Amino acid sequence: MDRRRFLGLAGAATVAGSVPALADGAGEETPAIKPMALGLIINPFGDPEKIIGRVRELGLSNCFLSLDGYLGGGLTPQLASQFKDLLAKNGIVATTVEVVGPPPLVWDFRQGPSTIGLVPGKTRAARTDALRQASDFAKLLGVNQVQTHCGFIPEDPADPQYEPAVEAIRAVAQHCQANGQYFLMETGQETPTTMSRAIQDVAMPNLAVGLDTANLILYGKANPVDAADIIGPHVRSVHAKDGRWPTDPYKLGEEVLIGKGLVDFRTVFAKLHRLGYAGAITIERETSGPQQIEDVRNEKAYLEVILREVMS
Repeated sequence: MDRRRFLGLAGAATVAGSVPALADGAGEETPAIKPMALGLIINPFGDPEKIIGRVRELGLSNCFLSLDGYLGGGLTPQLASQFKDLLAKNGIVATTVEVVGPPPLVWDFRQGPSTIGLVPGKTRAARTDALRQASDFAKLLGVNQVQTHCGFIPEDPADPQYEPAVEAIRAVAQHCQANGQYFLMETGQETPTTMSRAIQDVAMPNLAVGLDTANLILYGKANPVDAADIIGPHVRSVHAKDGRWPTDPYKLGEEVLIGKGLVDFRTVFAKLHRLGYAGAITIERETSGPQQIEDVRNEKAYLEVILREVMS
């Protein structure tokens, strides 16, 4: 889980009121943050109080909770109560809950197709169960979005792995719908067209997209500017992250400081704004320690300039 092991930089969140049940799958926007408000993806495992406090110290209003560290019985009502208290204390709103495990997970092109998401048959049942647990935990927090990587969904809908993946995605979406939540597929391993096809074939009104701006590039699947034309209407969360194309065909591209890579944030945000996107812009920086804090500060300043222009 190195990919999401953020130092202690992360936070939890204030519950933004109770989340109403989905009406015909059409959920309600979380009311406690402004449209396209900057937030941070965090892993509160280890020292939730310190991590949550850092989100506030960085001047951010919201966070996205990465909770794999709590799989295996840790997503308890007691933990939810602790998070709610810490979040309220720090005035932070949790927008989305995510789990991607349990392991194994290998973030590359050699073993990634057989280890990531709901596509691999060996881990599909365990991952589906973990996502149900995350959904139930999110309900206790009042969070109405659950997100994951669904994996290398086959381009060919006749591929024997395609329909079982679709069925698994549908099962999780149904569980989330019962909890008044959206289920979000995070971009990365599949092309935007494949993700769009899966949304159509799953046919659940609460199935949506978590747009990771860099992942599309890191996996060599699409330019996020063009991807917004295909999956933009389905986007309900955004990870602001930058990167470069893969040059080694077995390794992902390089994640870099926002502004140093190939993502055209101004155009991506402008397209989403025109489509009526009202969710958070969640900073994700995959460094660690003091450097991560400094990077997040710099990325926040960079994105604030762009968002002022886009929102004006």
